Amino acid sequence: MVAATDVNHALTPDQHARELRRAVVAATVGTTIEWYDFLLYSTMAPLVFAKLFFPHEAALTATLNAFGIYFVGFIARPIGAFIFGHFGDRAGRKSTLIFTLVLMGVSTFLVAFLPGYAQIGLWGAALLTILRLIQGIGVGGEWGGSVLLSMEWARHNRERGFLTSWPQFGGPAGLFLANLAVLIFSLVSGDQFLVWGWRVPFALSIILVAIGLWIRLRILETPVFRNLVAEERIERAPIAEVCRRQPGTIVAGLLARTSEQGPFYIFTAFIFTYVGAGMHNLVLAGVLAAVCVSAFTIPFSAHLSDRIGRKKMYIIGCATMGVFGFIYFGLLDTQSSVLIFIAIVLSLIPHDMQYGPQAALIAESFTPRLRYSGASITYQLASITAGGPAPLIATALFATYHSGMPVAIYILITAVISIVATTFLKEYAGKDVTTEYDAQEAVARAAT
Repeated sequence: MVAATDVNHALTPDQHARELRRAVVAATVGTTIEWYDFLLYSTMAPLVFAKLFFPHEAALTATLNAFGIYFVGFIARPIGAFIFGHFGDRAGRKSTLIFTLVLMGVSTFLVAFLPGYAQIGLWGAALLTILRLIQGIGVGGEWGGSVLLSMEWARHNRERGFLTSWPQFGGPAGLFLANLAVLIFSLVSGDQFLVWGWRVPFALSIILVAIGLWIRLRILETPVFRNLVAEERIERAPIAEVCRRQPGTIVAGLLARTSEQGPFYIFTAFIFTYVGAGMHNLVLAGVLAAVCVSAFTIPFSAHLSDRIGRKKMYIIGCATMGVFGFIYFGLLDTQSSVLIFIAIVLSLIPHDMQYGPQAALIAESFTPRLRYSGASITYQLASITAGGPAPLIATALFATYHSGMPVAIYILITAVISIVATTFLKEYAGKDVTTEYDAQEAVARAAT
């Protein structure tokens, strides 16, 4: 049996530093592409799909129908987590990530060629649902591998939060590209946006996938996974094993995501319904500016978690989110373009305070041989409990009460849930997460 250090010593410090940079870039670029594909739908749902696939419904009903298909992608994400979590822990991080990227990119590319209700009736919505399902499966397997790609190349325990925040930034970066593409082609196509302009951003995804594949094919497998292979510690059924060993961690982790996941889709998808059609370009511009702020707030929040602890930083972010919902809708209700823009720009800050340290908080909770499965399942199950329902709940509350305050109360409730759940997670900041936790515990017991 090869010792763990033997595999790590196969690379010189300079080589390891180079591979670390490549891994972080590959993870960040890959997640940016994946989230561009996935979040493009959240922007198009109220702007295009409600009108294109449900033209005979009332505006709010059509939007709810479009968000219903949008929710399908979230239901599919845990399916992807179960499928690719298994292969990520069995076959490796790199090969699994290559497959998820292709799956996501091709399904998004095909959306560009879908006929609408006028051509094939409800079959258009049915085909969109199928492609959205495939999209969700791809995203479900992407996140866990991308985070591990960065985390498992880390050289020091005190840099993991910061390193794993960069694939996290792929989410806002993908949102930036998606909104930028929609803004550009809505201006270029003008009155033809509903005819052909909306299709171009989806078609462009195939180019992004080619770039992502070129980057990912050049990286090495992580040292942690290579150690698992060398030590013959690959788990036969990682999904079943992690569910048996750590069900409480999975539940606490997915509930901890509630105040990050739910409000994010309210701020980036439901917002188009709330402000009305006349301000859609203002919203797009505001989201673009907010993502620029996230380029600082995500890694900075993760860096702080390396210093003060994941749980403390995360709970601060949850509390901030609970308060911010009322400020956010208060600014939107002024009907002032300037204040609405400010509200949108600020909206991702409380999200980022959680999202930055979140990757390390979740991934560190699982032992290496079960980490891809455990982290993926935990992260993606929240898409059903928090992310997917959020725009539907917000739209339904708005339709019933004609006010943003009930939505702000809903955001406060998500914050309380997350704070309570986070207290049940263990703190791993600064600790060794490269060797099996049960082996570490055995050594600690023997020492006492």
